[in-house]
Amino acid sequence: MALQNKKVSDAVIKRLPRYFRYLADLKENGVLRISSKALSEKMNLTASQIRQDLSCFGGFGQQGYGYNVESLYNEMKKILGVDRGFRTIIVGAGNLGQAIANHSKFEARGYFVKGIFDIDQSLIGTSINGVIIQHMDEIDNFCSRETIDVAILTVPREITAEIAEKIVKLGIKGIWNFSAMDLRLPEEVVVENVHLSDSIMVLGYKIINN
Repeated sequence: MALQNKKVSDAVIKRLPRYFRYLADLKENGVLRISSKALSEKMNLTASQIRQDLSCFGGFGQQGYGYNVESLYNEMKKILGVDRGFRTIIVGAGNLGQAIANHSKFEARGYFVKGIFDIDQSLIGTSINGVIIQHMDEIDNFCSRETIDVAILTVPREITAEIAEKIVKLGIKGIWNFSAMDLRLPEEVVVENVHLSDSIMVLGYKIINN
């Protein structure tokens, strides 16, 4: 089902990966169809919320029948771009960069690492999950040969802005930023800032106030 010509809220967008995960589990367990009520109980959302979320992307399900799990799963793959695939580079081959490159589910989510870059001479020429680490000096030539959709930044805060500026000049339109700096770039560049330390501090607050 084609995406409707209207803006989808960030709250809905952030729930889409959850739908994808739950539908993948249902499909793997041989469930053929599911009602919004049954899905709401699994996801801890209201049935009304689920219907509203999915209505942003077209008409899914039939009254009295529910949702065809495989069909909805396939549509969610299209909505999230899992089926199209994103050619990706990683800038920063430290512990976090290596963990991302080795993540078993990364390609299953549609992200294919084509290059890894760093300035640490001890890492240059070694490989992670079959991808050879190159020096940052090679990134311009690499990106002139390869079409890259996404850059993953796992670099120190003090060089984040410099690296991000270089990435933008290379024409890369998506950045997954794990540095300690929130990036604000031109509107045509999509940035997802990820702060792992923020998440664990939220956990601490919830433990204290539970």
